[in-house]
Amino acid sequence: MKAVVVSMALPRWRPFALLFRSHVYNCPFLASPPPRLSSQCRQVHCFRMTKVLKGTRTTKKAREWRRVLDEKDMSHILWWKERLEMCKKPSTIQLLGRLEYSNLLGLDVNLKNGSLKEGTLNWEMLQFKSKFPREVLLCRVGDFYEAIGIDACLLVEYAGLNPYGGLRSDSIPKAGCPVVNLQQTLDDLTRSGYSVCIVEEVQGPTQARSRKGRFISGHAHPGDPYVFGHVGVDRDLDFPEPMPVVGISRSAKGYSLISILETLKTFSVEDGLTEDALVTKLRTCRCHYLFLHASLKHNSSGLYPFLWILTPIFGFNAAVIILVLPVTMEPVAGGNSAREGYCGRNAVPDILNGLKVKELYGLDDDVAFRSIAIPSEKKPRPLHLGTATQIGAIPTEGIPCLLKVLLPSSCCGLPQLYVRDLLLNPPAYDIASKIQEICKLMINVTCSVPEFTCVSSAKLVKLLELREANHIEFSRIKNVADEILELHKNAELSEVLKLLMDPTSLATGLILESEMLVSECEWVSYRIGELISFDGEVDQQISSSPFIPGEFFEDTESTWKGRVKRKHMEDLYKEVEEAARSLHCAVSEDFLPIISRIRATTAPLGSPKGEILYAREHEAVWFKGKRFAPSVWAGTPGEQQIKQLRPALDSKGKKVGEEWYTTAKVEDALMRYHESNEKARAKVLELLRGLSAQLQSKINALVFASMTLVIAKALFAHVSEGRRRKWVFPTLVEFGSSEVAIEKDPCQSSTRSVRWINTTIFPTNHRNHLNDRANVVPRWKIDKRIPVDEGISMEITGLSPYWLDVAQGSAVCNTVSMQSLFLLTGPNGGGKSSLLRSVCAAALLGICGFMIEMSEIRSLLSATTSRSLVLIDEICRGTETAKGTCIAGSIVETLDAVGCLGIVSTHLHGIFDLPLRTKGTVCKAMSAECVDGLTVPTWKLVDGVCRESLAFETALREGLPENLVQRAEELYVSSYANEMRLKEPEPKVSICEAHVSTANEAHRQTSSALSETILAAETEVLKEEVKSSVTSICQKKLIELYKRANLSLIPEINCILIAAREQPPPSTIGASSVYVMLRPDKKLYVGETDDLQGRVQAHRAMEGMQNAEFLFFIVQGKSIACQLETLLINQLPKRGYNLTNIADGKHRNFGTSHLILEPVTV
Repeated sequence: MKAVVVSMALPRWRPFALLFRSHVYNCPFLASPPPRLSSQCRQVHCFRMTKVLKGTRTTKKAREWRRVLDEKDMSHILWWKERLEMCKKPSTIQLLGRLEYSNLLGLDVNLKNGSLKEGTLNWEMLQFKSKFPREVLLCRVGDFYEAIGIDACLLVEYAGLNPYGGLRSDSIPKAGCPVVNLQQTLDDLTRSGYSVCIVEEVQGPTQARSRKGRFISGHAHPGDPYVFGHVGVDRDLDFPEPMPVVGISRSAKGYSLISILETLKTFSVEDGLTEDALVTKLRTCRCHYLFLHASLKHNSSGLYPFLWILTPIFGFNAAVIILVLPVTMEPVAGGNSAREGYCGRNAVPDILNGLKVKELYGLDDDVAFRSIAIPSEKKPRPLHLGTATQIGAIPTEGIPCLLKVLLPSSCCGLPQLYVRDLLLNPPAYDIASKIQEICKLMINVTCSVPEFTCVSSAKLVKLLELREANHIEFSRIKNVADEILELHKNAELSEVLKLLMDPTSLATGLILESEMLVSECEWVSYRIGELISFDGEVDQQISSSPFIPGEFFEDTESTWKGRVKRKHMEDLYKEVEEAARSLHCAVSEDFLPIISRIRATTAPLGSPKGEILYAREHEAVWFKGKRFAPSVWAGTPGEQQIKQLRPALDSKGKKVGEEWYTTAKVEDALMRYHESNEKARAKVLELLRGLSAQLQSKINALVFASMTLVIAKALFAHVSEGRRRKWVFPTLVEFGSSEVAIEKDPCQSSTRSVRWINTTIFPTNHRNHLNDRANVVPRWKIDKRIPVDEGISMEITGLSPYWLDVAQGSAVCNTVSMQSLFLLTGPNGGGKSSLLRSVCAAALLGICGFMIEMSEIRSLLSATTSRSLVLIDEICRGTETAKGTCIAGSIVETLDAVGCLGIVSTHLHGIFDLPLRTKGTVCKAMSAECVDGLTVPTWKLVDGVCRESLAFETALREGLPENLVQRAEELYVSSYANEMRLKEPEPKVSICEAHVSTANEAHRQTSSALSETILAAETEVLKEEVKSSVTSICQKKLIELYKRANLSLIPEINCILIAAREQPPPSTIGASSVYVMLRPDKKLYVGETDDLQGRVQAHRAMEGMQNAEFLFFIVQGKSIACQLETLLINQLPKRGYNLTNIADGKHRNFGTSHLILEPVTV
């Protein structure tokens, strides 16, 4: 008998790894070379290539599966086979030998448990597998999730599970995990790049000898977790950043990148990208699937550029890479070449429809995706890879990270991601100006500000759409809505909210007016507050009984109590309470007499023993005892009850053990209690899912609100850190009708001219120029007297490396006065790269503009205009010196002819001997000086040329052997003696000491809120009383101190409340504050600090202090703050307040020091 063979043509979709084998081995997902598609791989065998005798058992099993594989199934099987070739564990390799690639599960029907007969579990799993053939299938079977065939091999390889039945060779591969370990298994598989389809059982009783119903409950993808059943749990869900489906196509403008987020149902298209910009995008965004469009093959430079683009991202980005073979394209009118004839404008429909994105995620055909793309002509181009890495916008080893100095260390997660994306994709002028205006308002806010609850938009959308949001998530959503309303109602913060609308629209692709946002948030807050129960509601106490272990009631009722308000299910609450009382009566009547009789027995060892215990595994309360002899108990209390005892049985009717007993009355009471709890639990889930359904109509508003708070938190954190570092603001002016402007995008068309014109950045330590306004980034002043036609220039005063803290006096400041191109020289370690990074960061932070530092000079030259700012570090350092010097000189001539601003640093000193045709380029140097006979860098920018590289000194400093460096010096002198004599000595360079400014760290305070609403009124009274007492005590003392110092202007004490989930305003940064913490136990803590924010965080980090509230006021100087702190510690107890730190009042001798009025920095 011949084996049946089905021939198969090459699939329509081909793994990208097969085409470029040598470039993808760095990817852990492609850890070993993929198999070649030989002629043998182009055939899929339905049965083994062995002779089978008629009438044998093997033949009968083979008859059970006679499905003919179509081309689509074969492509999926090949896809799985290629990935199984990468498995390395010995146990997995042994399992692979038992696979038969005749079906999507890889089952060999001739092996034990391999039947695919209709109606079997294997057949049912195959039906599910056929719906999502490229996902690992986990099927719920009792208390386990099981996988068979190919999927079982992947569980063994990546999830660390052991195969069922060991490594027996007569059974199909089978593996699984307990229900409690499902999330860990899913994390292991998705971390390895696989998607998982989960099949659940229909819960509830089934008829005898009938199979349980099953359904696909959900999926787990990389960046998209499994959420089924989350509505009923009492914990938050860790939701990672979603991973998009990314497609790359080619057009006449450059590369196009299409990003599709299934979770948010959004897509964006960025066109006109260079290869370098495309790599930057892929480096900063992990994608689930990466598709290459057919238009790529029309690139005139062939496939090599795409290898160069994709090679750096392998290993940590794309989980699955697919090459799309040709599709129908519409040629562009007027195209002059094959490359221009394929613009890739059909790439989005190709990916959404032709590439089956909806099929990949199991979406209905009517599901719509909305565009969030921003027209490229309205915004600067994104940063290129070289720029992003050199300023640390993309974390790079050895490069100071810009994000770490823009935000305090406590600000991470979504706000940090927003700032990173803002730097990598600088916004248009109108958005940049709005962001700066927001920051300027924030810096002057004096009231407390919300904590800004940050909720992932993807998490919010998925939980609401699937109706899996639990009470914890609804509480967070209500916090989001309430904080938007708080911003709206506060006079100081309402303008901030209005200005946040445009940046939020840019980030979400949604347009929403502030009034509409407030209206939607009011509705959401009301609906959630009407249903959801919050901490402290006293009408949801867990049942209790003196005879029944409390853990029993806690485990049973905590699964639904405390989630929704009691008024929505009052009848079910009463039913549970009545069932709990009945259980209490049954236990006391049937078990208590036995317990009393046993306790009255004083016999020696061997006497009866017994107690009422909670059998957690069986969710029951039973009597556990031994050595009962009813005849001995005749005529004594407990005799009747002992006769009623019967062995306890589990859910399957089996005897639990020899010592566990129950009675008919107790079992009936237990059943009634569990049934009432199940009804209550089902009602809670129904109400929660109903609320999710109601909020689905508000999803866009909630996404907008959550992103608004993310942006607000990022900007507030940045303002606070900038104030601490003594940073200041630039001045932004859009070029157009006005005379002057600051450059934002040097690479845009002439229809939108934006330029640097006579720009001045004031020194960060010259506060008299700023009218006591401490701002965020260098302040640039525009000289409007100079017309645009006179050329472009830029002057930065007080520029320092962004990674050094000026406030701590560790930075060297420079003045950069630029009217043309700089050709920069200097010794090794002299600060050339630091200067370039500083200028780059100043330009990027100041106006979120664009500057260029591309890896390919050809791209730089083609994109540079007279409005560009060009920064090149060590030009042509990777080539031979003589020819590299000439190439560098030619580049300098080209840039000089363009007339752009910029800095080009170099160690190629021969460039100064070339006959360069330049008219505006000037020479600058990072100076050095002689100290004790040694040449050391000063890191100061001066005029001239520095030919001293300090190479030998640097080599010694880096640890090279002294004899090696000495020999190098000898070779240098012998080889270059004549050249050294011909060189003219460079002029001496003087050093200007940098002004060092120090600043006190800011002081933060927070407020403590009592958790129970029943104490809210008492808390408000306490706050008002404390505020009044603090004000009167301190105001009286200030009057006394100021009169003693003969000062007439006496400041007024202004106590500000920081409520729970609020934080101090940025205006407290650098100010001395006195604060009173109102603890939940109504005790007070008095303190003073110059770092209010850190002190508040420290207090709230203590157990039970998370919702602490604070009263604070600002005083002139730390000396006054210390005196007032001691005064309050000594005086408040006399007014009846309970202080926790009353002993601190004895550590200072109050009243003996003279009044010292320090300058106020706020």
